[in-house]
Amino acid sequence: MSWAGPFQYDLGKSGRPAPARQRSYPADAPTLLCLSHLRWSFVYQRPQHLMTRFAEDWPVLFFEEPIASERAEPWLEEREEEGVRVLVPRLPPDCTAAAAEDAQRRLIDDYLARNPPARLLLWYYTPMALGFSEHLEAAAVVYDCMDELSAFLGAPPALIERENRLLERADLVFTGGYSLWQAKSRRHANVHAFPSSVDLDHFARAREEQSDPPDQAEIPHPRLGFYGVIDERFDLALLDEVARRRPDWQFVMLGPVAKIDPARLPRRNNLHFLGGKVYDELPRYLAGWDVALMPFALNDATRFISPTKTPEYLAGGRPVVSTPIADVVRGYGDSGLVRFAASPTAFVGACAAALADARDRATLCRRADALLAGMSWDDTRARMKERIEWLMS
Repeated sequence: MSWAGPFQYDLGKSGRPAPARQRSYPADAPTLLCLSHLRWSFVYQRPQHLMTRFAEDWPVLFFEEPIASERAEPWLEEREEEGVRVLVPRLPPDCTAAAAEDAQRRLIDDYLARNPPARLLLWYYTPMALGFSEHLEAAAVVYDCMDELSAFLGAPPALIERENRLLERADLVFTGGYSLWQAKSRRHANVHAFPSSVDLDHFARAREEQSDPPDQAEIPHPRLGFYGVIDERFDLALLDEVARRRPDWQFVMLGPVAKIDPARLPRRNNLHFLGGKVYDELPRYLAGWDVALMPFALNDATRFISPTKTPEYLAGGRPVVSTPIADVVRGYGDSGLVRFAASPTAFVGACAAALADARDRATLCRRADALLAGMSWDDTRARMKERIEWLMS
């Protein structure tokens, strides 16, 4: 097994902090304060896609979870990323949970006092942020529920109770897929499903002939690849068995390892864990694959997921093989572009069929374009914004 370690975390789109851009906004433009459990510099996904687009219209603040600091007093790290102001609370390492919430409340209050918004729009990705933001007065409160966080490994015990409170306060709830919409619409009167969207132009670059990245160039074909976080949602046993049965296929795995021991990763000569890659690099890796994979485990953590990589893989002109994740089956089951299998035997068969599909790339791309029409992040932002502005009008 090839091993490119230690695993690195993605750093936004290009791996470098974006230069500050001066933007002017209308005097009455709301300031969008996004409270996120995901770091801006982790895998580039839904929060980054949406916040960079909303920053074209409104000032956007992205408030992350805290990081330990050597200083005795809490302080707020600030930087600019693609027009978004990223705020990172830096707290003394000995902070208790209660002290951490109190410190974050003071930091956010101080920032807003120094930079008073005309109106405040609160946007939550994590209900846990209520502990330091519930007191803020807002023109509207949005809960963008992209995952069922309570089902994830290591979820805080207070998460369910805080989500109940957030659903009581939220004016508008968005969900990252239809399964989540079904679950949350029983608990809130204003819920709208916005499944995974795609940056079509970005991933269409994978359809072009280009050189391989250096760490992929020596890997033979056929190549079957995956990119994304490798955590409790990833079926390592399935990947290991499929790789064992087909030693002539090469499996390229890109992404940081999170919440699981890297020692659990299977080791075979045809398994290549190349670590995390930045968003801008993904099309170049994807261009060198024959088939794209989504070997997710079927467990509580994947019951409600709607993987963004599904439309990204298709935009890149690659056939997809996935375990039968409910939202993927619902959205792509009739497309003929995504094959589904749960067992190692069925997964091997689906991959063999997908490799045959890959020989007619022109037909695959034409069908993918028809399927993905209207699924851009720009379209999603526009439809979300329309609902938000109606609330604040």
